Amino acid sequence: MRLINDMASYQQRISQDPDLALIPLDSLIEDLKTDFVYATLNNFTGKVLYKAPRAYLRKPAALALQKIARQFNKLGYGLLIYDSYRPYSVTEKMWEVVPDNRYAADPRHGSGHNRALSVDLSLYDLKTGKPVQMPTEFDNFTNKAHQGYQNLPDNVLKNRALLKSVMVHGGFKPLSTEWWHFSYPGDNSRYHLLNLSFAELNNAPH
Repeated sequence: MRLINDMASYQQRISQDPDLALIPLDSLIEDLKTDFVYATLNNFTGKVLYKAPRAYLRKPAALALQKIARQFNKLGYGLLIYDSYRPYSVTEKMWEVVPDNRYAADPRHGSGHNRALSVDLSLYDLKTGKPVQMPTEFDNFTNKAHQGYQNLPDNVLKNRALLKSVMVHGGFKPLSTEWWHFSYPGDNSRYHLLNLSFAELNNAPH
């Protein structure tokens, strides 16, 4: 497991492979909304897990999500991001509270969020600005949040299916236990775990 802890090592890596760069999603995607619950007390840990967040993904994942956002725009929807890149230290804190790999990543392996290849998201209506109805709130650790759960209203089933189908068609893979979680494929030997703060990233040139 390779962990990059400092900006100098990160900059060296992206100078050798530009696709490893972290791209701020709001620089690519119009009408992007965010709801960073991990920057508040209103999350499953009850603690502020990071400050000054901004939504980042590695370049190939970010460009793929840009195309997906354009498809949703044509259908009248915008993207609502809950979390994307997340520092490795945050994964350690989450595991202390929920040591269950159905809902949190084991720090021994790291998370797709730490590699900046995973994104937690939903949709909102471009006309009203309101989130579309989904099976649960974000980070609901019950069967109701599972992709295969069917005891839901028809409109909710359709919303979940739409999010999943467009994300999958755009190259992302869903997580069976969380309707909001999707990951872009990438080799772990290439996309190392990152433990860079948002303060460091936000001050870096993009």
